Amino acid sequence: MEYGKKKKSLDAVTIAGLGLLTALVIVLQMLGGFIRFGQFSVSLVLAPIVIGAALYGVWAGGWLGFVFGVVVLFRDSAIFLAINPLATVVIVLLKGFLAGLAAGAVYKALAPKNSFLATLAASVVCPVVNTGVFLLGCYLFFMEWVRTMAEQLNFASVAAFMFGGLVGANFLFELLTNIVLNPIIMRIIAIRKKHVAGKPKKGMRGSQ
Repeated sequence: MEYGKKKKSLDAVTIAGLGLLTALVIVLQMLGGFIRFGQFSVSLVLAPIVIGAALYGVWAGGWLGFVFGVVVLFRDSAIFLAINPLATVVIVLLKGFLAGLAAGAVYKALAPKNSFLATLAASVVCPVVNTGVFLLGCYLFFMEWVRTMAEQLNFASVAAFMFGGLVGANFLFELLTNIVLNPIIMRIIAIRKKHVAGKPKKGMRGSQ
């Protein structure tokens, strides 16, 4: 009976926490739409995705990444939607989902050994997967557009445009932001885990 109550309480905490992080992802990505490097806006949501993945598990990270993808699809995908709508939808949603999933998996694998390394690795893996899947999608479905843009912007090669002009500045911004915020992310995760574990306990406070 007591176990059932505790499980329900934890489920409620998870739902509330995920709901809050989902709202935060939406708001931050909307704000990120106003900050642009080159063709696309930056992603301000990778830190909340890492936090969600660390606190609530691999699939929670995937969910938050998927929500991030939905916002990007509506705000920042017009160029690709005009060329190949189906491929755009799949790539944009998949890259966010896999980024969150990967962050959660890495954190889960490393956390028992070293929480600092786990958080740092998840913070790095998240933008790497997000950008990597996007570049792979461009290679598979949008190379004609990529070649045209590389020529128009006088890049030395298609690869130079893809890594330098298309995603370079955004990726570095997102990666450095996650690394800089890593201590804060660690602190949030630690505080939340202590709270969920019942430290401090409300009952003990009330009796003092």
